[in-house]
Amino acid sequence: MEVMTSPSPSGISRHPRTEDRERWLAIIDLIEVPQLVEAFMDLIFTIPGYASSLVPRSEIRRTATQAFDAMIDGLREGGLPDVVEVANRVGVSRARADVPLSSLMSAIHADFQVLWEAVTRTASPSDAGLIVRHTAVVIRTVDEYAHRAQRAYVAERERMQGEASAVLQGHIASLFEGAPANDRLQAVAAHLGVQVSAPLLVCAAVGSDTEALRLLLADFDRVGTRFFTHTVADGIIAFAPRSPWGDRTAASAAQLQRLREQRVGLVEARRGLPELGQTAQVALSLARLLGPDEVDALTWERGWARFAKRAVVDAGVPLLADVDAALARCGPSEQTRLREAVVSYLRTGNISGSAAELFCHRNTLGNRLRRFAEVTGLDPMLPGDAARLVVAWS
Repeated sequence: MEVMTSPSPSGISRHPRTEDRERWLAIIDLIEVPQLVEAFMDLIFTIPGYASSLVPRSEIRRTATQAFDAMIDGLREGGLPDVVEVANRVGVSRARADVPLSSLMSAIHADFQVLWEAVTRTASPSDAGLIVRHTAVVIRTVDEYAHRAQRAYVAERERMQGEASAVLQGHIASLFEGAPANDRLQAVAAHLGVQVSAPLLVCAAVGSDTEALRLLLADFDRVGTRFFTHTVADGIIAFAPRSPWGDRTAASAAQLQRLREQRVGLVEARRGLPELGQTAQVALSLARLLGPDEVDALTWERGWARFAKRAVVDAGVPLLADVDAALARCGPSEQTRLREAVVSYLRTGNISGSAAELFCHRNTLGNRLRRFAEVTGLDPMLPGDAARLVVAWS
């Protein structure tokens, strides 16, 4: 039969007429679905994403037969119904097989190519006007099928991502439930793609600081630095392998600096996953110790004294009640001089350095430290007494 060239003579309507229906149905009835399927099978494996896909050839042939059956019915009725089972099946199965969405859309474009060639090949030259008037019917039928398949594909990918996220969160949550057994740690490490004993950088934010940390982690993720997260009642814990942060590149240094400028508790789990749960609790405690005016991360080095103070206070042990009572017996100006001398010395650990900091002679500073010891009974130059003062005044 002679092949149609789809002419568009002037004056021909582009909308079907009532008198067209009989001839249009006659053309459609002459189209053989098995021939459509064979033509489609010749095209499908030239599409990137299908040649190496996990979809069996038999499955592609089966769904192609069902799809062309549905579209032939659509050509008869002027479009597809709201529910097209094969479109849903194709969308779901291709999503599960990791066929890219672009490849799926290319395959459906091949459906249109095959269908249009069949329509024009079946018609006669005298049917040119009728074919022009039904072009929109063919396009709409294939577009509706494509829309339903795409919708099913996207929904299934979202479902898959949700399933993967739920599995991932389950693995992460198990790290914070007591002390996981070694085989459990190995399984979780494999799922996360990390080494069990690889050092981890752990941070935590609480309250209103949580959202800022989430936004920062999203920025990191976009440039390839992946943090795993775990939500707790009042905040969020995040952790990542320490190794990417240990290199000397400008990019890693800039990222680490951004993290240090966040209001978070920041700690390192040196033994990796086995101590993640304990380290995360420390990071959370540090985050909760941040003062309202602080803007940077609270590390263990800066926050250990506050951490210890909180533990002592929670235990109901008085830290410096006797010291405060002893200092109260001094005059206000002497109290100020003694306290500032001790605070400076505890910070510098050096009499000369503290003397320079306070603009006084080193002998003067030494006299004030001895005077403080006489008044309070605590000698800031003795390690044990110094530790008590550091914790109490943190």
